[in-house]
Amino acid sequence: MIDIAWKVGAFLVVLGVLVVFHELGHYFVARLAGVKVLRFSVGFGRVIWSRRVGPDQTEWAVSAVPLGGYVKMADEREDALSPADIPRAFNRQGVYKRIAIVAAGPIANLLLAVLLFAGTFVAGVPGQKAVLAPPLPSTPAAAAGFAEGDKVVAVDGEPVASLQDLRWRVLKAQGRERIGVEVERSDGSRATRTLPLGSLAVADWEGNPLAALGLRPDFGAPLVDQVTPGKPAEAGGMKDGDRIVSVDGRPTRSPSDVAQATNAKPGSPIVFRIEREGATRDVTIVPETVEQGGRRIGLAGLRLKVDPASVDRIAITVRSGPIDAVIQGARKTAELATFTLRMLGRMITGDASLKNLSGPITLADYAGQSAQAGMLTFVGYLALISISLGVLNLLPIPLLDGGHLLYYLAEIVLGRPVSDRAFEVGQRIGMALLAVLMTLALVNDFSRLF
Repeated sequence: MIDIAWKVGAFLVVLGVLVVFHELGHYFVARLAGVKVLRFSVGFGRVIWSRRVGPDQTEWAVSAVPLGGYVKMADEREDALSPADIPRAFNRQGVYKRIAIVAAGPIANLLLAVLLFAGTFVAGVPGQKAVLAPPLPSTPAAAAGFAEGDKVVAVDGEPVASLQDLRWRVLKAQGRERIGVEVERSDGSRATRTLPLGSLAVADWEGNPLAALGLRPDFGAPLVDQVTPGKPAEAGGMKDGDRIVSVDGRPTRSPSDVAQATNAKPGSPIVFRIEREGATRDVTIVPETVEQGGRRIGLAGLRLKVDPASVDRIAITVRSGPIDAVIQGARKTAELATFTLRMLGRMITGDASLKNLSGPITLADYAGQSAQAGMLTFVGYLALISISLGVLNLLPIPLLDGGHLLYYLAEIVLGRPVSDRAFEVGQRIGMALLAVLMTLALVNDFSRLF
């Protein structure tokens, strides 16, 4: 219950911050354009708290349903206005003023992401150097010539400062046939390797594309954090604190290496080479067979961790000055916004799975996890969702800001506003599209949950 309350609380904070900034964008530009604002509400439905402020007595309100918000402006199409307020009605403004007011909300979300990312860059983003372990045979990385100790410094000319940068650069390249990866070798020399991407399936991109390519981070041989009583690892003689050097003769450089090797051999003997108290020995374990996600996998009953000394060896903190941080924040926001649009396009064409859509349950789960991981992680998550909200609202779907912008662009082309009939049909289409998207997102949420 405490975990659920934490996640719900973190989600409400995320939603509240993003909604307030979005609506403030509409509010401030409307005021600059001379439009009278009647109400600024966080939430929908029944007003549960309000206060009137300013010469226009704008009502600042909190409403019962906390899944959004709105700015209500004076508009002759909705209310009867006094003669003094008619010139200040939204519908009386020129089309370019209306475009600015509507676009201001999504733009405010994108600007918020720039500032949040800039803040994290100034504070310093912790990460790991992109130092690679030897690639597994028959992987694209092995075919490309990657070797143990290679440190990735750039992908297609874009600098890579950390493992997180490498993951993002590779993810951005989805849909391409190959990328050029510049590495600094263990002897200090540099080389550029051509890494093919064509062998990756949709499932690989949705999972761990680095692992599918054979780009394994070198976290060092993992340690056994805990042996589960009564499980195969205990029966085979494994103990807490053992260092797993290799599995079936294949060197291990991270807990995931051990997990992959174990999962691949349910019910079959596996030889673990371990270090214990300065001595090396072999331990044979027969993983138990379990059904998971519709397939049979092997589990040894081990909880593993990365060696703290290895973490210190590859740890890095990336910091920037204020001006450079803003530039980097703007660049990262633009990259993520473009990536979001590309992913939406790939989902429409069927090149990416609709399982990438997430609803409020998944968002709340990630919000809670990021909040527990620390302030910098939470701020980064907040920036990411702010970008998603900004991009989503700019889509040309009626009911969204982008749908209204579409009407105004049509008005510029036609030389007159769209008809009431066209507006009504568009709203119904938009409502249907949003209902379908929300249904898909909720189905994905529940499939992840159960």
